[in-house]
Amino acid sequence: MKKRPVGTEVLLDSVARGIYNKQGKNVLRIDMRKLENSIADFFVICHGTSVTQVNSICDSVDAAVRKEAGEKALNVEGLGNCFWVLMDYGDVIVHIFLEEYRNFYTLESLWADALIEIMEEKVSK
Repeated sequence: MKKRPVGTEVLLDSVARGIYNKQGKNVLRIDMRKLENSIADFFVICHGTSVTQVNSICDSVDAAVRKEAGEKALNVEGLGNCFWVLMDYGDVIVHIFLEEYRNFYTLESLWADALIEIMEEKVSK
């Protein structure tokens, strides 16, 4: 039996829940769908205050998405140092920063013409 693809909103909710389960900070959702040549429909950006927390957020996002959406990341980059970890779920790309690196790169300012929303906290299921 073939697996049905999960909806983007379910995926976004799972990502948010994984982030908030490990106290990720300043969680933003950037809607890229109206931008020309965007590589994904949504970016989710957050940060942690330590390398350990960034790693824990990554693990939590992975577990939440696998459990709730039945998906796994197509690719994960940056786990070696956990300064900036990128988790690629196709339509949704998750950026998990160490706070200093987020402040330096200000990734959200690169897409200031996109719709940027604060993601509400999702309680664990």
